[in-house]
Amino acid sequence: MRVQLPLINTVHGRSALTCRFRCGDACFHPAPNTSSNLYVGDVIATALSRRSMMRAAAVVTVAAAAGTAGTVVTAPSAEAAAQQARPEPTGKAARGLRFTPVAPNTADTVTIPAGYSQNVVVRWGEPILRGAPAFDPDRQTAAAQAGQFGYNNDFLALLPLPGERGRQILVANHEYTDEVLMFRGYDAADPTREQVEIAWAAHGLSAVVVEENKKNGALTVVPRHHLNRRVTATTAFRLTGPAAGSDLLRTSADPTGRKVLGTLNNCSGGTTPWGTTLHGEENFNQYFANAGRATDKRYGIGTGASERKWERFDKRFDVAQEPNEVHRFGYVVELDPYDPSSAPRKHTALGRFKHEGATVRLTPDGRPVVYSGDDERFDYFYKFVGGKRMKHGSSRAVREHNLSLLDEGTLYVARLTGDSPALEIDGTGKLPADGEFDGGGEWIPLVTATAKGAVSHVEGMTADEVCVFTRLAGDKVGATKMDRPEDIEPNPHSGKVYVALTNNTNRGVGTNAPADEANPRNANKHGHILELTERWNRADSTTFAWTLFLVAGDPEDPATYFAGFPKDAVSPISCPDNVAFDPHGNLWISTDGNQLGSHDGLFGVATKGERRGELKQFLTVPTGAETCGPLVQDRRVLVAVQHPGEISGATVEKPASTWPDGPGKIVRPAVVAVWRKDGDDIGV
Repeated sequence: MRVQLPLINTVHGRSALTCRFRCGDACFHPAPNTSSNLYVGDVIATALSRRSMMRAAAVVTVAAAAGTAGTVVTAPSAEAAAQQARPEPTGKAARGLRFTPVAPNTADTVTIPAGYSQNVVVRWGEPILRGAPAFDPDRQTAAAQAGQFGYNNDFLALLPLPGERGRQILVANHEYTDEVLMFRGYDAADPTREQVEIAWAAHGLSAVVVEENKKNGALTVVPRHHLNRRVTATTAFRLTGPAAGSDLLRTSADPTGRKVLGTLNNCSGGTTPWGTTLHGEENFNQYFANAGRATDKRYGIGTGASERKWERFDKRFDVAQEPNEVHRFGYVVELDPYDPSSAPRKHTALGRFKHEGATVRLTPDGRPVVYSGDDERFDYFYKFVGGKRMKHGSSRAVREHNLSLLDEGTLYVARLTGDSPALEIDGTGKLPADGEFDGGGEWIPLVTATAKGAVSHVEGMTADEVCVFTRLAGDKVGATKMDRPEDIEPNPHSGKVYVALTNNTNRGVGTNAPADEANPRNANKHGHILELTERWNRADSTTFAWTLFLVAGDPEDPATYFAGFPKDAVSPISCPDNVAFDPHGNLWISTDGNQLGSHDGLFGVATKGERRGELKQFLTVPTGAETCGPLVQDRRVLVAVQHPGEISGATVEKPASTWPDGPGKIVRPAVVAVWRKDGDDIGV
């Protein structure tokens, strides 16, 4: 029996406080993409309408092998799909998912399965650098925060530390700051310089060595380790790639256009095969004020004051005074965690947009391919195919070569297609005339960079313009509008690529595609996940097939779909955000903005075999929090508990959560590790 839980003071699945500080109330402004490009919700609605005809068979089969360039892969008819209905699964859950699922709940804690334990690895404000003081929220300074773990941890990476047994390097993003939950008596209309500078220091990245407890799976920080590092909103970065040095990136403080201070709103990311970490700058627009150009509007940059009022303390955040500074944010950042003295890089070749993350796999000949989604309603997802091969080894020359791999190659944007006229896909869920639904697509080239220069593939735009105004380039080539493309991860076992699309509640508003009550996916408040199969399963292919792997929501809703698995045997899920893979090839999904009344959580789902589509909830996070990270190792799961207590009306004086340290203590974002009490592998 499923209990429907009440929503907790949310707007579109998030608290209004989240909307203010994380994304600058993006859902309350018109979607920046006003192009006439095809909206993928129309395509999906058609698929789901046909799927309702087949529900008795409990399966839909969409072609998974891409055809030749320019062709579209079609799905079987309803009759054929019914004949292919999967038999009822037998035996145990998929290896890696053999745990008792956590029930939906609203507990102000991290709830985990029976037989598992947990610990808080590191909290906001814990000192990690030499000389950093102990955390004291009532005596906090910018200098102290610059040596302490940052705020609102998001993406997590764990890298090996050769020669130090039992230790690893934990790298975390610090996406944004909740000033009302950080500072007692905070006045949003009149912040102080000290508060602003503390916020600058709380943004960015942290690299910190952690050590495993030999008696259990707990991880603890190794303070003052020589590899520990903080990167903040004022750290010096290198701009690299084809747009570096462009007139579009030059400012009064940096006439070279090659050096920028800081990184902002780092959401998800990825690790590279050459031992670095990638970090996506997402909602950077909200930090800038007084914009007015058409290019600024396309990126959602406001015409008035910013929420945090940073422009009062540094003119670079005032577009009217420094028009190019905003062009220096919205990139993929690369950090070398093994060299704390190195300058992080911003890679212009990967384009400028609201990068949710950046994940990597290699082509058969060793070139890197990076996938990234633009987290905005009706925007696109992309991939970059590198032009140089990765080298193996640890010499300085090899490392410098590999650090340049993301500066040369081709950036593509995705276009999803069908075999019916666009007019027949009208957003009502009505089947096209041929009674079929097709899922295929192609990667459209935008710009190619080489050591000799860069070439634009977009008519009317230079290479520099494509790299800096990538959204406009996607508009021009007819990329497919998506429902907030977030994390994109290739499965290291199968090579299939999974795209998390969190939601798009704006459908049916104004000129957007209309909602269909018979097919609630048109409103899409719960999100879905696409599974891409690139041609020949090659990362450098320019065509792909796609299937709806998971359509989120209450399993009792007839519009939901779990890869054909019986819906009475899965956990309810809403708003998929970050994804990861465990060692067995299962997909793990963290959520953001659950619309089913429960707190957000972490879920595992089988991607192959007779249990394909079986989805089980592994944990939930505290009141007001979002589940980020995640990392799933053989014997440990890590999640970043972001913005706990982020409920409308909450303040330091009136907290909505007491996690992680209990009543009387300030609420603090933190990283949590979970392991089996018996020391065995997760979910086996």
